[in-house]
Amino acid sequence: MSRFIQDEARHQTTLFPEALDNYITEENLLCVIDAFADSIDLSGLAFKTTPAGTGRPAYHTSMMLKLFIIRSSPRPSAVSG
Repeated sequence: MSRFIQDEARHQTTLFPEALDNYITEENLLCVIDAFADSIDLSGLAFKTTPAGTGRPAYHTSMMLKLFIIRSSPRPSAVSG
């Protein structure tokens, strides 16, 4: 059993006719964040990822870092002008 919840492959086909990666351009901030978080070696930062015996596996620390950065990044205003 894996110590982490495995994320789904983004290149797999979905309910839509194409894979989700086809909707996101390489210049998109999401691709930059994804590449940045994957390039960091988080193993030496002493994150505690040992799940309880009765619980589900933890999310991988790089996935949590990506979510944190995405949610912390500035968004375009919903109201323009």
